[in-house]
Amino acid sequence: HNNRVLVPFLSRPALPALLLPSGLHLFSSNAICRSVDYSPFCLVIYECQCQVGMNVEAHNPIAWFDRGAVLHSCESAAQKVLQGKGLQGMKSYMQRQPAPQSSQSRDTQPCNSNPAEVSIKPQICLFPISLPHEGKRNLLVTSALPYVNNVPHLGNIIGCVLSADVFSRYGRLRGWNLLFVCGTDEYGTATENKAREEGLTPQQICDKYHAIHSSIYKWFQIDFDFFGRTTTEKQTEIAQDIFWRIHKHGFLIEDTVEQLRCEKCQRFLADRFVEGICPHCSYPEARGDQCDKCGRLINAVELREPQCKVCRQTPVVRSSKHLFLDLPKLEPQLEQWLEKSTSTGDWTANAKQITRSWLRDGLKPRCITRDLRWGTPVPHPDFKEKVFYVWFDAPIGYLSITANYTDKWEKWWKNPHQVELYNFMAKDNVPFHSVVFPCSLLGAQDNYTLVSHLIATEYLNYEDTKFSKSRGVGVFGDMAKDTGIPSDVWRFYLLYVRPEGQDSAFSWADMALKNNSELLNNLGNFINRAGMFVTKFFEGCVPAMELQQEDKKLLALVGWELQQYIQLMDKVKIRDALRHILNISRHGNQYIQVNEPWKKIKGGDTERQRAGTVTGVSVNIACLLSVMLLPYMPTVSQTIRDQLNAPQSCVNTMLQGTGTFVCSLSAGHRIGTVSPLFQKLEVDQIEALKKRFGGQQVFDRASSTQPAAVPAAAAEVATSNGVDPEKAKQLTQAVTEQGEKVRALKAQKAEKAVITAEVAKLLDLKKQLALAEGKSSEPAPQKGKRK
Repeated sequence: HNNRVLVPFLSRPALPALLLPSGLHLFSSNAICRSVDYSPFCLVIYECQCQVGMNVEAHNPIAWFDRGAVLHSCESAAQKVLQGKGLQGMKSYMQRQPAPQSSQSRDTQPCNSNPAEVSIKPQICLFPISLPHEGKRNLLVTSALPYVNNVPHLGNIIGCVLSADVFSRYGRLRGWNLLFVCGTDEYGTATENKAREEGLTPQQICDKYHAIHSSIYKWFQIDFDFFGRTTTEKQTEIAQDIFWRIHKHGFLIEDTVEQLRCEKCQRFLADRFVEGICPHCSYPEARGDQCDKCGRLINAVELREPQCKVCRQTPVVRSSKHLFLDLPKLEPQLEQWLEKSTSTGDWTANAKQITRSWLRDGLKPRCITRDLRWGTPVPHPDFKEKVFYVWFDAPIGYLSITANYTDKWEKWWKNPHQVELYNFMAKDNVPFHSVVFPCSLLGAQDNYTLVSHLIATEYLNYEDTKFSKSRGVGVFGDMAKDTGIPSDVWRFYLLYVRPEGQDSAFSWADMALKNNSELLNNLGNFINRAGMFVTKFFEGCVPAMELQQEDKKLLALVGWELQQYIQLMDKVKIRDALRHILNISRHGNQYIQVNEPWKKIKGGDTERQRAGTVTGVSVNIACLLSVMLLPYMPTVSQTIRDQLNAPQSCVNTMLQGTGTFVCSLSAGHRIGTVSPLFQKLEVDQIEALKKRFGGQQVFDRASSTQPAAVPAAAAEVATSNGVDPEKAKQLTQAVTEQGEKVRALKAQKAEKAVITAEVAKLLDLKKQLALAEGKSSEPAPQKGKRK
């Protein structure tokens, strides 16, 4: 568009400036006056509905871009930034401005300098490009790149982006220099297959689902520094450079391999599109690259009873020439690096265990090419018809996404002595981040930054089953907003049940319980009471405090909880750290109950002084809680600070070092308007949501809807005697998935009672299917003994 410049979405406001098309930066006089040839500082680009041509030196700095690199500054809006109101204050100012009454030429007519006559819409925000700094702790945080062909569910969100977001927000509170990057993983067979299903091109599928992912993460308040994608020129450039370096140093080998090819689908099958019985542990749902149960590497041709996951036909074996990463040759370097990284860094126990299981029997060469079209092209002339295997290519996306954020990306990714790399993921992604990707970077021999801290979660289940988009089971990212439950509450509960040491489950009943008990009755109750006492008893001003021994004991206890919180968060124990926030509010509630300031305020001077002290201490604890909550519930955190009219300094002081609880709201400080923070989740509301996301709605829809293409007479025949083809189709899928679940439980030797319950569900589904197909639901009589 002529009237806007599109740049990547970033966040967190800083000093205003303008980024020019040439890559130069232009600054206003009262922001930062440096030469325009280079600076990492840049701020806001706006869509403007009028032409501007005013001298930057004459005005305070809020700039936007139009055709011909024209600049304008708007004093009042700038003050919102300079007074510490940040981006939200600036946005609220901009959105109040009326549209201009005239539509004069954009190329010739300058805008009226009166801000009230200017219509400005915030379009894209740019802030300081984060680069490593000497003498600071520099953290590079990545979240496993979500695959672009589907909508992420709650398990995906907590396992990757949400956990990384919480730690990143916390790191910034600690004063660490931190960069948080992520993006969509867009190449591979799954994208091709999704495109075929939806009648789109692979690129169109990537564009569609990248936008869906971005929207979901934005609603969940995931605060990336940059959210990119892997289908970029930078990805091709960097991946091919790493490939040639590995090739140059002799860590690639060629081999002709046998592959599974589906004759019905007319293509070689990517590893994840083959399913069969594990040759090592007999797990019935092993994929073509690894077994989720025993964790061992698998070549797809080794699977017993393999099936194409697309059409369920048995594939045939065919030969094809491929390139392999020589993992055995790289193993000594890998083990030396792992010994150092796992001993000095914060690797979760499951990450260490899974990595050890891969190394236990010795590594084998790993194929890095595929017979596909949708992927990063292999630059070798003998393999020009192939693309890189997604698990070689996708982790390089971290580098290319950073390169799309800043052309100085190597200061992060080729700087292992200054930069600590944190990887967040679910446990199934561990071996590719702890073995395959590090080996690729070690083989390239270009001083790459390797992972220092590998943080892996277990799995989050939905109630007593798995998430299933096809059956309508579970909450997916695009559905959470429709429940009417605020994103902060979703964040809180997912972090409360974060599967840190073992699998956990999302439960509607438990979510309601935790919301009503922990948020409403514990945390919200304490913060609201503390603020209301100031408003009601002390005319909105924090009273003077004369601490007694009881108060000092409470402050020491709160200080201890704060220090425990910091120690746990430093070690990325996110779920456990949350408990200490809730402990503080419990201590505060007990403190208020024991001291009864609502009674003492009616007594003499001594009792009124005591009421003032209790109120002042409580409201300062509430301020501390707002800071500790910021990584978990950013909107609630900001709301508390707004209600308390808390100074910005409180955010930057209490989490430094080992943690110090300071008095941020001194006597005489005037607070704002206090109101409740949380709402109760009612039983009927939760039951409705549980039913809505429990899968039953799929069958209800199927039984009540006829396909439009079926003539009325045919529909009448189809549904006679209970026959319902559409419902039968839905139930067939349900029977298949339930059967797979039963087989998996048997293979895992689960408890007999658990297996019996799941078998009962399977039999019930089979009865429903038989009725929908017009068959008898009773089993056929046996004609003899089974041999």
